Amino acid sequence: MPSISTFDKLLPVWILIAMSLGILLGYFVPSFADVLNSWSFGAVSIPIAIGLLWMMYPVLAKVKYEELGRLRDEKRMFGLSLVLNWLIGPMLMFVLAWVFLPDLPDYRVGLILVGLARCIAMVLIWNMMAGGCSESCAVLVAINSIMQILLYSFEAWFYITVLSSLIDPSTTTIVAISIIDIAVSVIIFLGIPLVAGVITRLVLVNKRGAEWYDEEFAPRLGPLALIGLLFTIVVMFSLKGDVILSLPFDVLRISLPLLAYFMLMFFVSFFLAKRFDFNYDKNVTISFTASSNNFELAIAVTIGVFGIQSGQALAAVVGPLIEVPVLIGLVYVSLWLGRKFYGRERGDPLLCENQ
Repeated sequence: MPSISTFDKLLPVWILIAMSLGILLGYFVPSFADVLNSWSFGAVSIPIAIGLLWMMYPVLAKVKYEELGRLRDEKRMFGLSLVLNWLIGPMLMFVLAWVFLPDLPDYRVGLILVGLARCIAMVLIWNMMAGGCSESCAVLVAINSIMQILLYSFEAWFYITVLSSLIDPSTTTIVAISIIDIAVSVIIFLGIPLVAGVITRLVLVNKRGAEWYDEEFAPRLGPLALIGLLFTIVVMFSLKGDVILSLPFDVLRISLPLLAYFMLMFFVSFFLAKRFDFNYDKNVTISFTASSNNFELAIAVTIGVFGIQSGQALAAVVGPLIEVPVLIGLVYVSLWLGRKFYGRERGDPLLCENQ
């Protein structure tokens, strides 16, 4: 991995500060969260949307779209990612939610909805920091976006209404989730920064050349993405700061299955991809895509269906409270695994090779 700046090295510290600031704002200045909640477009939070667009645009502007054609034969990678994201991931979260929260149906439903929302945003950051293949990540994010529109409502009904009723008929919950709302969320959170990134690369490469773009312009975008990440974290945690601090035991109960989920999904994905003989950069992309979740969609859905004060919404907000520090930790774990199993050294150039 190329040498990283002091700002990047201290990112865990900045993330911790951003999380703390957001929680404290939500707890001591509840009117701040009320104002943020009032700024929405349908089920989409405008402040969170601003943060995510700010975060995703620099990453998507770095993608070499002219090289995506090389990935059209990557059927094994796409197949493995689909299995991990839409079969193993949701089922694992469902099992963990029932194992850890058998007596708390509201929190359990919230966690299941988190597990069904596959990541299309923050995974770009984790993948970039861990030295994954940006082109592969862009394609897998696009695939997850399409699958999210097609399957999210169905899988929510299947896991929450059908499977849960088989375990305990008394806890049957009917979840009505609009496919249109999901499509709008995907278009805003992925479509806008993706189009902006494509236009930026095509226009500037045409004017200044690929070498200038990749070596001079693109590296300047990295800090913008991380600043957007920190802004998003502050906004996100301020929405439920008061509840997080007033219900610490509930937050702990919700945190345990989430912690187990992120760790299990990452290591299962990493060693499964290693078994399939994927190079390090593709392995990282597959692993982080599978172990990350679309918290913005889960939060929007739980608030829209159950209300901002619901247990389901609290579980969705606690999701990134655990995901952000765990995934940033797994970035460093993946770099260590790269040195141990792939013979990579610190400072190795990032490659995006076909398998």
